[in-house]
Amino acid sequence: MFNVCPKCGEYSVEKTIDPAGPFAICPFCHHPHPFLQQPLFIITGSSGAGKTTLTLELVSRLRECVVMESDILWGENQGQGNDDNNVWLRIAKNIGQAGRPVVLCGTALPEQLENSPERRYFSKLHYLALVCDDELLEERLKRRPEWRESGSEEFIQWMVQFNRWLKNHANTTTPPMTLYDTSHPSIGETTQNVMQWIRERLSPTPNS
Repeated sequence: MFNVCPKCGEYSVEKTIDPAGPFAICPFCHHPHPFLQQPLFIITGSSGAGKTTLTLELVSRLRECVVMESDILWGENQGQGNDDNNVWLRIAKNIGQAGRPVVLCGTALPEQLENSPERRYFSKLHYLALVCDDELLEERLKRRPEWRESGSEEFIQWMVQFNRWLKNHANTTTPPMTLYDTSHPSIGETTQNVMQWIRERLSPTPNS
């Protein structure tokens, strides 16, 4: 585990990060552990906005990143709020040590991730929020199989409200989120546009 100091063996998430290496400084023995400080890409949005469909396309096409969907942790430990976020950041941090940044698709907001103690191990978190027309969102949710439990009026209204919130507040979060409307582009167009968005941030211009 990356949080275990290779010198003294003590466990700590909240190590001091020295950007010169970068190094993660053990708070117990002060050993400077070199690591790769990768960016992390978060693709968020309400249920029905297109995250799962997009993820399936990105997995096979965006070879320079590891693409994962947060729902793969469905189970008895899922749904613990900030604990889930810490777990996902820890997973992404460890995967990134192999040299490939992570694209994580799931419902999350900057305020839930930026304050995590695991956040310090990433160079930057980039947020892309998928949205769509309310009527289309409702239609997509009603078409889902019953086991997903997405067709109730209560759930649909909850997702529609979140979808609207993203449209109105994406540019006010810290950091702000980029909006992408999936209402009209084909899945091929959406995949290509999202890949371009990620690649532009993987290879920033000198002045960015």
